[in-house]
Amino acid sequence: MNIKRYMIKDTNETLLSKLDPNESGDLTKEEAEVKMKELKERLTELQDILFAQKKHSLLVILQGMDSSGKDGTVKHIFSGINPQGFIVTSFKKPSLEEEAHDFLWRVHMKTPPKGYIAAFNRSHYEDVLVPRVHGSL
Repeated sequence: MNIKRYMIKDTNETLLSKLDPNESGDLTKEEAEVKMKELKERLTELQDILFAQKKHSLLVILQGMDSSGKDGTVKHIFSGINPQGFIVTSFKKPSLEEEAHDFLWRVHMKTPPKGYIAAFNRSHYEDVLVPRVHGSL
C-alpha cells in the first residue's frame, strides 16, 4: 500500500474538498476485514508485552468534532485488547476542581501509567488553544 497518498501536508479547504471520504485504499472489504483481524491480534500481543514490561505506556489521542466517529474508532480498533489495561477518557466541560488548576492539570491526571494504553476521546487541543484564544488562562 502506498501510504504517501494519504499524507496531507496542506489542509486548506480547496484540497480537502477534493478528497474522497469513501476512499478505501487498495483493499476490498473482505481483505480489509482479514487485515483488521490480524492487526487486532498483533495489538493484543503488543499490549501483553507492554503490560508485562511496565517500561512504557501508549497514549492515543483522537481529535474530532462531535459525531465524527471517535467513539466508534475506539470501540472498533481496541475491541480485542484486555480492558483491564486500557483507559478511555473524554474531556467535557471542566469541573470546578479542574478549573481551579492550570489548564493541562486534568489532562496530565489521565495520562496512562506504565504498562497501560489510554485513549483520549479528544486531544488537549481545546485545553491549550481555547484558553489562550479566549483569554481564560
